[in-house]
Amino acid sequence: MVMKPRQWLKRMAGTAAVLYLALHMPARADTDKDDVDKIGDRNVVHKSIISTEKEIAIGRQYAEQIDKTAKLVKDPVVTEYVNRIAQNVARNSDLKVPLTVKVIDAPDINAFALPGGFLYVNSGLIKAADNESELAGAMAHEIAHVAARHWASQMTKATLLQYATIPLIFVPMSYPVYIGVSSAFNYGVPLTFLKFSRADEAEADYLGLQYMYKAGYDPDAFTAFFGKVLEEERRQPGSVNEIFADHPPTPDRIIKAEEEIKSLPPREQYLLSTSEFDDVKARVNTVLASLKKIEKPGPSVDKPPDKPSTQTPPSDQGADKPPVLQRKD
Repeated sequence: MVMKPRQWLKRMAGTAAVLYLALHMPARADTDKDDVDKIGDRNVVHKSIISTEKEIAIGRQYAEQIDKTAKLVKDPVVTEYVNRIAQNVARNSDLKVPLTVKVIDAPDINAFALPGGFLYVNSGLIKAADNESELAGAMAHEIAHVAARHWASQMTKATLLQYATIPLIFVPMSYPVYIGVSSAFNYGVPLTFLKFSRADEAEADYLGLQYMYKAGYDPDAFTAFFGKVLEEERRQPGSVNEIFADHPPTPDRIIKAEEEIKSLPPREQYLLSTSEFDDVKARVNTVLASLKKIEKPGPSVDKPPDKPSTQTPPSDQGADKPPVLQRKD
């Protein structure tokens, strides 16, 4: 039996609705998710109809745009250090894709990861951190978003919901559908790439704590940094980047994180910080200050034009004679 276009579209909408509900139904509890000894061998990825390859391709395209529009910090000492910390956390995570790390010259206390493993760290985050563990914790949270494929999952839900709620309009799965309709980020990246549900943020906190713990860092630094962000927002409302708008309230995240830290197996010692962190932090200040001097030179005073001289220009002959004033009629 050949279905009419209208019947086929209704069936497609019904199928999409079923898939949408399936994606939102609570999954069976994954006991491995709580076992830090199985990190790297467990599955924390959310359901999605977007392939990993497609996710990486989309992330790479926007990463190229950021690289062209943002002010990247290209100092080799700073970039190598930040990359080394991030790669250490990634090795001790559930991440299944390569991680690319870059530093942006921006004052916001922030880091963000694009789909497919492209991590950007603001210089403001490095300057705000008091130790290496705080810096590692912030990056671990973003790495957790990529490891769980939160973006691909939420784009899948949004796409299937579109099919389910508009049954008579068929929109082929295409690049614009993945992106969605949203306001642009500072570098032209849609906010849908960077804003997640509260449940996803809570999971990123949970997984991020595990990852930094597995990498040997002090998990208490995670809550200490949240406290720093909270204090900054109280001191100067609106100072925290817009992409944090949908995050769980910071005090709630601190309380929840403290509870989860207690569930981690205790260790005799953790890596809190290193002397290298202090050196790199000082270097960031020096490098950025130098860049600002180059970009914004001091004001120059234009020399006023010379007034017409009332003196007779000296001639080659009689150069030793005094100047003669011209007569004014």
